[in-house]
Amino acid sequence: MMPWNWWDLVHPAPNNETMRIAQVAPLHESVPPKAYGGTERVVSYLTEELVRRGHRVTLFASGDSVTRAELAAICPKALRLNGSLDPLAHHVAQIEQVMRRRGDFDVIHWHTDYLHYPFSRLAGLSQLTTLHGRLDIPDLAPLYRLFPDMPLVSISQAQRAPLPWVRWMATVHHGLPRDLYTPRRRQGRYLAFLGRLSPEKRVERAIALARRAGMPIRIAAKIDEENKEYFEARVKPLLEQDHVEYVGEIGEAAKDGFLGQALALLFPIEWPEPFGLVMVESLACGTPVIAFRRGSVPEVIEDGVTGFIVETMEEALGALGRVRLLDRGRCRLAFEERFCVERMAGDYLALYERLAARGRGAAVAAAAGP
Repeated sequence: MMPWNWWDLVHPAPNNETMRIAQVAPLHESVPPKAYGGTERVVSYLTEELVRRGHRVTLFASGDSVTRAELAAICPKALRLNGSLDPLAHHVAQIEQVMRRRGDFDVIHWHTDYLHYPFSRLAGLSQLTTLHGRLDIPDLAPLYRLFPDMPLVSISQAQRAPLPWVRWMATVHHGLPRDLYTPRRRQGRYLAFLGRLSPEKRVERAIALARRAGMPIRIAAKIDEENKEYFEARVKPLLEQDHVEYVGEIGEAAKDGFLGQALALLFPIEWPEPFGLVMVESLACGTPVIAFRRGSVPEVIEDGVTGFIVETMEEALGALGRVRLLDRGRCRLAFEERFCVERMAGDYLALYERLAARGRGAAVAAAAGP
């Protein structure tokens, strides 16, 4: 694998006009998170790449975040770690801090869902919001009908399905730094499951699939407070089986070996996955993915090339019998071509420039008067 500085030499940062950009992150986890936290990790990768390209970036996040950008700390540390009883209070304070400094930025990029919409509209900001979660929640449609003017970015085309009529500016797939994971040519001897232990992630399905295939499975996963009952009743008894090893929640450093040394990543979801960052992490290691056809899966995995997309357990079992035929080098190449941080940052910069140009045009028109 080429070192990061080699990439900088061959593909120097674009010589665009320097922009002043605010990145507004959720406060539940630090940026980057200490362990699990997909949104905060993506915000971190984007922020650091924008700084590398010479832009002036301010990151509104928890105080234990680590960044080369200017850090505007909203709370001392991630809310998940400080025992906060009212997370909403901190997020309202965050909006106020962003609004007080709105004149400092050419564009404000929100990653905090819809809470800021009334304020952004009234202030007439040059801004956009990336929606990182599921949108098939019934409460959301009436809200978005009140804010059809909000400029939004989806993280997959599939994510848009419940709200096709809102103001989508673009779909920007997530991207990771090229040197974050080490591609491995040698095939592993176990199956991997990485993510949250929640009903929609269907770890029980992964355990059953590994058992039927006669293979060991290693599970690295986070248990949220709201899923503890599900874990105790449905998952914990399965972890006692001989072919199962539960390693708990792992941080960034441990993912490289965990994914890279696996034969395949199992992604047996039962929900409309907005993106599925773990699939891209696996491809970056050269490890193919066996995933159920839900949500964004067909946008990320090339069936028969970087993994297999299946509908049933029988199809998944058949895919396991063929997964050794896949080229791990092709998995890594797909990551480099489609899911690197340079591509993600470039996509967002194009949007920022459009928004900033509109803002400048509106300011000139207002100054000219009737």
